[in-house]
Amino acid sequence: MKKTVYFVSGIDTNIGKSYATGYLAREWNRQGIRTITQKFIQTGNVEISEDIELHRRIMGTGLLEADYQHLTMPEIFTYPCSPHLAAEIDRRAIDFAKIERASEELLTQYDAVLLEGAGGLMVPLTRDLLTIDYVARKNYPLILVTSGRLGSINHTLLSLEAIQHRGIRLDAVMYNLYPQEEDKVIQTDTENYIRTYLKKNFPDTKFERVPCL
Repeated sequence: MKKTVYFVSGIDTNIGKSYATGYLAREWNRQGIRTITQKFIQTGNVEISEDIELHRRIMGTGLLEADYQHLTMPEIFTYPCSPHLAAEIDRRAIDFAKIERASEELLTQYDAVLLEGAGGLMVPLTRDLLTIDYVARKNYPLILVTSGRLGSINHTLLSLEAIQHRGIRLDAVMYNLYPQEEDKVIQTDTENYIRTYLKKNFPDTKFERVPCL
C-alpha cells in the first residue's frame, strides 16, 4: 500500500466526522494497515484536541506518542468557530507548512494518515481559502462523511457537485449511523439514494456504513 494522507471532511458541522474517523482508523488497523489520525485544525480547545481524544477512545489505544509530540494536533485555536475566525481571534495565522510537515512525519511511521478537517467541506480556512480548495490544491484523496438525518441528501449532493467540479478524487463516502436516527424511513431512503447516485456519478468511490459502536 502506498503511504497516503486521506482528508476526511463532512457535509456539515456535527455530522460525525470525528466518530467516523476514529472508526475507520480502528478498522484499518485491524486489517493490518498501520493508520493514525490527525486533526487538521482544532478550534475551541487549548493544548489538546478533543477530536483526537475521541479518535483514540474509539481506536482503544489511549493517547499515542505522536499525540504528546503534537504531530497529530499541530494547530489548536481557542475559540469554537470556523478556522479563519478562530485564527483572527487568537491573532495568529494558521501555519499550513507546520501541518504539512507533521503529516509527512506521521507518514514515516504509518501507512495511512486520516487527516480530519474542521467543520464542513466548504468551511473557510482563511478569508481567501476554502477547505475544499485546500484539498484540491494538495491533491489529497477525500473521504466524505454524511448521515441519514433530514436534509442530508441536499447537503450531500451539493458537496458531491463541488467535489466533482474541482476534480477531487473521492475515495469513499462514509454513511454515519451514529447517533441513532428516530426516523428510519428517511435514513433508509437517504442511504439508498446516495448509493444510487454514487454508482452513476462516482463509480469508483467506496460506500461504507459507520455503525453505532
